[in-house]
Amino acid sequence: MSTATFDPDRPADLGPRYRENAWQRLSTEQFDVVVVGGGIVGVGTALDAATRGLRVALVEARDIASGTSSRSSKMFHGGLRYLEQLEFGLVREALHERELSLSTLAPHLVKPLPFLYPLTHRVWERPYVAAGLFLYDSLGGSKSVPGQRHVTRSGALRIAPSLKRNSLTGGITYYDTVVDDARHTLTVARTAAQYGAVIRTSTQVTGFLREADRVSGVRVRDTESGEVADIRSHCVINASGVWTDEIQALSKQRGRFRVRASKGVHIVVPRDRIVSESAIILRTAKSVLFVIPWETHWIVGTTDTDWNLDLAHPAATAADIEYILERVNEVLVTPLTQADIEGVYAGLRPLLAGESDETSKLSREHAVAEVAPGMIAIAGGKYTTYRVMAADAVDAITDFIPVRVAPSITGKVPLLGADGYHALINQCDQLGQRHGLHPYRIRRLLNRYGSMIDEVLSYAKKDASLLEPLAGAPQYLRVEVVYAVVSEAALHLEDILARRTRIAIEYPDRGVNCAAEVADLAAPLLDWDAAQTSFEVETYLARVTAEVASQRQPDDESADALRAAAPESRSELLEPVPVPD
Repeated sequence: MSTATFDPDRPADLGPRYRENAWQRLSTEQFDVVVVGGGIVGVGTALDAATRGLRVALVEARDIASGTSSRSSKMFHGGLRYLEQLEFGLVREALHERELSLSTLAPHLVKPLPFLYPLTHRVWERPYVAAGLFLYDSLGGSKSVPGQRHVTRSGALRIAPSLKRNSLTGGITYYDTVVDDARHTLTVARTAAQYGAVIRTSTQVTGFLREADRVSGVRVRDTESGEVADIRSHCVINASGVWTDEIQALSKQRGRFRVRASKGVHIVVPRDRIVSESAIILRTAKSVLFVIPWETHWIVGTTDTDWNLDLAHPAATAADIEYILERVNEVLVTPLTQADIEGVYAGLRPLLAGESDETSKLSREHAVAEVAPGMIAIAGGKYTTYRVMAADAVDAITDFIPVRVAPSITGKVPLLGADGYHALINQCDQLGQRHGLHPYRIRRLLNRYGSMIDEVLSYAKKDASLLEPLAGAPQYLRVEVVYAVVSEAALHLEDILARRTRIAIEYPDRGVNCAAEVADLAAPLLDWDAAQTSFEVETYLARVTAEVASQRQPDDESADALRAAAPESRSELLEPVPVPD
């Protein structure tokens, strides 16, 4: 039997027993609001509602951050390029949120990151870009981080020796931030649970409950077992991102807006392939290209193309990868090659679209709309402004709640692991001695779990082997796999390798070499027998094989066909959900 027990005194431990308890609560309690979607907007909405004193349930058909929120450019940024589009309000809002997360809400997860902006034109470009960066700083971009600094061509090449001398005339440095998006989203979800929200993954909405003309809850299906339950609530918030239209169809109500999916592809290459002290932002004909340090790697991207195929598994094509390589190689002394690529991922941006694609501009801004009495939809926006989106969504349901709803307070609510983080960083040596780990390892754990580090390492007290690194992925300790299952709602091997850790994009084998070891660690905690353990490994290997094969295809259709053919670890998932008559 599993050793992971439900502890009501630790509501943020989203392990197997919590999951069982949550199913019973979902089917028997009356909630104020059900949030549909476990991406950053959904979990942010659950946190916002819970900290206002509302009774909250959140359901997600797959895993926390399994869609867009684990496949971003890994930045909490103000959106420098939006200044050119005169989106001053959006930039100011995003910079305010960046500052909050950097200084107060999540300093253990959101880190300052220096950028180099290479200048390529003489005379006019420097004052033009400087004016934009001055505005960026003035709108809030230089509170917890330094403002812009101008450098000559030689100065820029000292910062980034990998750049071709003839690819720039000078440069300007400025700051943004970097974040592990999947871990941040998970931490928001666990913080929501800490404040009373019921969070349940592998729980798919298959229909809506009604009283007269009012939405009064949702019907859900457990995508592990096929069990069905009704969740009763005063209202429902659809925060399902690129699935907004699909959930909308289940409600049989005409939406106030539509969501279009835009595919963004990134590649991951070893850190030694590009020599630079800072991240780099490059202008392209269509947008910008980011080169972002990611521990022992660089993340390079992104693309921006329409996607009309499988929403769950957007596939990168050979053309997407070639586009990124061509753009970045225009400025690199030593070009990147296909052989340098250790990871690839594709995500979908949920962009707002009007009734007509020809007459409506796709927007990065968000919208909230009442779909029907008791049902609100929220979509659009960007990762950085999730907290604002969440507050707007909860503000929109106040008329459906029978009690007074307090104002949003999430700007004052640090995420789990934030309190005490700065002091612990200063105590890395002492913590290392206490736990028998190198201070480097302690610092890395602190930057993943913050002040929850003792909680993570406590699982190794009875089994010191858990403090050993994974043989096939030595950046991670074996205890992190245990913690992913017992406290972080991981139900499948893919959840652990792709989101609780980032092994799936950080190692050339995409996690194949450690799949069996990780599955063996998870098996007793999730009550897997030998057959289920083998199924998990085989399913993950099939996923990797399909992804790698899809990345050799010339177009979206052929790549999608290969990726979509891989088996799902959640055997009872409905795709698509049948729309009732």
